Amino acid sequence: MSTFTHQPNLAADNAVQFALKLVNSEQFKTLFKDGMSLVEQTANYLDGQGRADSRELSRMGSIAYATESMRLTTRLMQLASWLLLQRAVNEGEMTLEQAGSEKNKIRLHTLPAPSSDVIREELPEGLLDLVDRSVRLQTRIQYLDDMLYSDEPAVLETVPNAIHSAMSSLQDAFGRA
Repeated sequence: MSTFTHQPNLAADNAVQFALKLVNSEQFKTLFKDGMSLVEQTANYLDGQGRADSRELSRMGSIAYATESMRLTTRLMQLASWLLLQRAVNEGEMTLEQAGSEKNKIRLHTLPAPSSDVIREELPEGLLDLVDRSVRLQTRIQYLDDMLYSDEPAVLETVPNAIHSAMSSLQDAFGRA
């Protein structure tokens, strides 16, 4: 597999332009809506059914529940903050540079990981579903954040064309060029 790197400034400019278009797209609006909806669903669960679920847990389960619910709320508050910053850029309330400066207060890449499988066994399904959805949201936001704010030049990889490879193999097998 061969790789090539665009000129650093051109690649960074293209990546930022693409990311800006993405952030202003319907896909971002959907991401924003999904993220804020997950925050609301989590708050409703933790204040409602989650309280009832946590009362039925063992002592170890209660500790695991408290730990995981704190990790979940921390993760979601950081993600919501990032989404709100990007929306402010979209609406012209701040520049991308200002958002980048504020974004440094958000720790997307150092958010606490979900608990281990052993601890997860102790947790109610409602909480586990919210945790899993928050981790998927985090992955999506980290990817977009890297596109918008990374200092690394874009590296594009060429992917071999399967049809071309198959045709070359057939031509080699039958001795045709």
